[in-house]
Amino acid sequence: MHTEIAAIKKNDFSFYDIQKIRNDFPILKTLVHDKPLVYLDNAATTQKPQYVIDKMNYYYENYNSNVHRGVHALSQKATEAFEGARIIIKNFINALGKNEIIFTRGTTESINLVASTYGRANIKEGDEIIISTMEHHSNIVPWQMLCTEKNAKLRVIPINDNGEIIFEEFEKMINEKTKFVSIVYASNTLGTINPVKEIINLAHNYNIPVLLDAAQAINHLKIDVQQLDCDFLAFSGHKLYGPTGIGILYGKVNFLEAMHPYQGGGDMISKVTFEETTYNELPHKFEAGTPDIAGAIGLGAAIEYIEKIGLENIAHHENLLLDYATKAVSDLQGLKIIGTAKDKIGVLSFHFENVHPHDVGTFLDFEGVAIRTGHHCTQPLMRRFNIPATSRASFGMYNTIEEVDVLVHGLKKILEVFG
Repeated sequence: MHTEIAAIKKNDFSFYDIQKIRNDFPILKTLVHDKPLVYLDNAATTQKPQYVIDKMNYYYENYNSNVHRGVHALSQKATEAFEGARIIIKNFINALGKNEIIFTRGTTESINLVASTYGRANIKEGDEIIISTMEHHSNIVPWQMLCTEKNAKLRVIPINDNGEIIFEEFEKMINEKTKFVSIVYASNTLGTINPVKEIINLAHNYNIPVLLDAAQAINHLKIDVQQLDCDFLAFSGHKLYGPTGIGILYGKVNFLEAMHPYQGGGDMISKVTFEETTYNELPHKFEAGTPDIAGAIGLGAAIEYIEKIGLENIAHHENLLLDYATKAVSDLQGLKIIGTAKDKIGVLSFHFENVHPHDVGTFLDFEGVAIRTGHHCTQPLMRRFNIPATSRASFGMYNTIEEVDVLVHGLKKILEVFG
């Protein structure tokens, strides 16, 4: 074992009670092919602590009811819990008010909401929208659709071989035709943390609004929307140790008030006649129909759980795991790490010269190790690196050094089998 790897392994983890945290996640007791589960697919979705599961179950078992429209006790209690979750989320990202927090189904719907409402109203023929090479498909396709509809142009910031945005190219690209910038905060494939504050500042010099895709950043980095000064921010609950099917769109009040509703229906209205409809106030204007009440409560609970541990502690732990894993795989024959940016979250993507990623993932599964293989919904990024796919290990708050060792041991066995 390399000296630097051994040093990481012996590092003092007293700041972090990993065994207590692992005990909070019931799924980690699962056996896969008669081997202990090593779950390293956190960039796809994180596991849920018992605290979140219990909070959601308690709602269904004790006060299941629709929100906002009922005067009976169950409805009032459900409304209080639902709106309480909104306040938790507002405080978590330091929004000015809870009316800036819109519940959606996830990051994808949040981005589509902005593209379909703000975009359709403000993007015109000949305008330009800027994204980057490392975007997830959900931050590419909605803008492509809008550009096709409006005969606008989608421009793409290039990246270097380390997987970092070439900021100088962005500076050259932005001009009076640029009307919107939508950028990923941290790449789901590369782990790269983008210089979003600098991107926002430059865009605002041209009075251009900016949306941040924070799906991967939200559970690794402390996000303060006032400090960042982003105009929109999107993230998903299931990447934040919360439930699936719930997400958030943060937007500055002046933008949200000017935008038309994304969907029509119940609860997003103030008054309806057959002649006309007036819309509800923020945030309800964008939340048509019965929301995912249990999901919102679960997301609020997930944030409460994270804050008890401390996001800074979680990030430090994950960075140690990433550093250890990066050094441990660096000498494996034929393995190339894809994404070597200086600033990264806990994502390790790699590619073997002579072993297809799907074979890697299948082999590791029989070792009890869950990783993600494929293009990770970033096909243009794969083409940038001239590869069809990668194998991706991504770390969460409950992963351990010993689990990284299991991963590395499995990769060595793959080399033995596949030569």
